[in-house]
Amino acid sequence: MTYSVKETFSPSVRALPRAPGAPGVPPAPGGSVASPDPGALAAKVRTLAPSMTRSMQRVAEAVAGDPAGCARLTVTALAVHTGTSEATVVRTARLLGYPGYRDLRLALAALAAQQATGAAPAVTADIAVDDPLADVVTKLAVEEQQTLADTAAQLDMSQLEAGVAALAAARRIDVYGVGASSLVGQDLAQKLLRIGLIAHAHTDPHLAVTNAVQLRAGDVALAITHSGSTHDVVDPLRAAFDAGATTIAITGRADGTVTQYADVVLTTATSRESELRPAAMSSRTGQLLVVDCLFIGVAQRTYEAAAPALSASYEALAHRHTPRAGRA
Repeated sequence: MTYSVKETFSPSVRALPRAPGAPGVPPAPGGSVASPDPGALAAKVRTLAPSMTRSMQRVAEAVAGDPAGCARLTVTALAVHTGTSEATVVRTARLLGYPGYRDLRLALAALAAQQATGAAPAVTADIAVDDPLADVVTKLAVEEQQTLADTAAQLDMSQLEAGVAALAAARRIDVYGVGASSLVGQDLAQKLLRIGLIAHAHTDPHLAVTNAVQLRAGDVALAITHSGSTHDVVDPLRAAFDAGATTIAITGRADGTVTQYADVVLTTATSRESELRPAAMSSRTGQLLVVDCLFIGVAQRTYEAAAPALSASYEALAHRHTPRAGRA
């Protein structure tokens, strides 16, 4: 089978275009696009850093780490401070979603003001092998909350709405994921089944591809891969893409291979990796939030059919949760 990157997309999806300033989408000319919320800056830096050049990473890390200090610097001064060039500073600002460096400076000043009135986190999630369990709970809770906040802050609403619309109207839904992502995929498929949609989560890569080639326009294929390059997930999504299905990718890498074959791209944030908390564990939190957002959006859009289906599934399982006679 010969695959090619699709150049046209489903009208129902493209009716809700990706927002200017989002990854891979340039700002509109003249700076007419509203700049991102200053509070989302740190989240965008964490998410986009892997796709930046090393010089751009230095600029991004500087502005996220010291917004107050960088807000006082001219573009030339920031370039000197980070050992880069003025062009690199401007490119970094645009990649982060700002029309130019002036807009980024204003956002940094606003962010510095927000931080000045708020309390700094009391703990970090640097979990040591000899940490007491109580400290582990506290650190994980802080990190999970930050991951959820970062994912919510950077989530492209137009892309989320497009994903909801596609799923709600789908004749059939295939979900692809392996490892920890497969658990998230199964969670989504089970939720969709309970509101009456035909959804299947495929964890076997061969079965996923053989099902993907049977999809058609009106069907939806959804891939979940934190790295954006897992072959066992990218391959079936590419096959579904080529077959004409609407495709959705949930990924931590906006520049990942999987996005080449996705009509809708939903990016997630992750907490820092550590020896005791690898990417597979930290990525799951953001993925689950996106999955829940998709599900609730679909349930809202299809409420008249979803509510009775949920009620029927609850009634069908109710007896399994009732203690049997003679047992506590």
